[in-house]
Amino acid sequence: MSDPWVALEPGADPVEHARVLRRAHETFTAAGTVPLPVRSVVAESWRRSVRAGVGPDGTADVELGDDDLGAYRAEHPLARVMPLVRELMGTFASDGEHLLAVCDAHGRLLWVEGHPATRRRAGRMNFVPGARWAESAVGTNAPGTAVAVDRPVQVFAAEHFVRRVQPWTCAAAPVHDPRTGRVLGAVDITGGDRLAHPHSLGFVQAVARAAESQLALLTPQRPADEAAELTALGRDEACVAIGGHRVRLSRRHSEIAVLLARHPEGLTGDELLCALYEDERVTPVTLRAELARLRRTLGPGRLASRPYRLTVPVESDVAVVERRLRAGAVTAAVAAYGGPLLPGSQAPSVVRLRHRLADGLRHALITGGDPDLLADWAHAPWGEDDLDVWRALAAVRPTASVRARLAALEAELVAPHVR
Repeated sequence: MSDPWVALEPGADPVEHARVLRRAHETFTAAGTVPLPVRSVVAESWRRSVRAGVGPDGTADVELGDDDLGAYRAEHPLARVMPLVRELMGTFASDGEHLLAVCDAHGRLLWVEGHPATRRRAGRMNFVPGARWAESAVGTNAPGTAVAVDRPVQVFAAEHFVRRVQPWTCAAAPVHDPRTGRVLGAVDITGGDRLAHPHSLGFVQAVARAAESQLALLTPQRPADEAAELTALGRDEACVAIGGHRVRLSRRHSEIAVLLARHPEGLTGDELLCALYEDERVTPVTLRAELARLRRTLGPGRLASRPYRLTVPVESDVAVVERRLRAGAVTAAVAAYGGPLLPGSQAPSVVRLRHRLADGLRHALITGGDPDLLADWAHAPWGEDDLDVWRALAAVRPTASVRARLAALEAELVAPHVR
């Protein structure tokens, strides 16, 4: 395969390839092995699907009813670009008897539009607005997998993990926030075998880039040095938007920026050493060298010393989540939570902050018992093994897929003690 993200080579027989894939899917579900010619992106997705407790005979759950769906998508950032998405994809979908779909970052379908007969057929497998099509909920599928791997992807026939989806072919591409780079959701085109062509993948990718460009035009620009925006949740290397530019920081600089953002009054060199390094043998000289490099990265006049502090106001995604939690706005806090804080960091202060933030959110979710919010957490990469959250979710939404995942987690808990 010349492009691993494209499902079918030009000139290949789709009927024969679909037959081969069905046999491969049967082999995997029976024996757990993935034979050729299954693409690596699909094989990895199948394995993630199994780990998430998805069964090949499952179906998507509709998680947002009409009232909740209308309010949610009206506030979603992608609502602002839906006129553009319809303009670019609507005619193609209708004329080709396809569907255009847009999902959020959790794989929930917000809009599904297109040919009426195709919509009716898709409705029979719950490919409808409000349904969760995250990979961790219904296995391999283009919108869910595109969000999971943050790449444009095409899924053909029996590459879909759930059998009732295998008559379909789809292509999807993630859409990012132009300021922070965070995934907002994905645009998708779904239909029949005719979509198994490289052009459909390039098409959705172009629509996603157009949507990002439109979002950038619609987002008011701040004065260059009015403030900095720090994004550190769900990524090992933080990004800072400052001076009209977006800069990706190294891992150590990410840790320093997070700590200084939390302490606008500044930190002494000794305080930073204790916050950053478990090894007491690390010298102040090492820290000063890191700070000098960070000062050059941020630009002149933005990192002061004695004490070390940032000289411009910083709004961090960590602070947003904390502020919303304190206000009791749990839904808004979960929406702003992009994942664990600098998950690869071992800096003592960062580790403590990471655990405190996640534990605060988990407590609020479990105490509140909102099934949609619990599902958002449980189906996210950081929540797929969270036994307490899965138990809370099973108590309020005991679907077959949720019960299966909970049973698998509880079995894993017991297994080390069985001899």
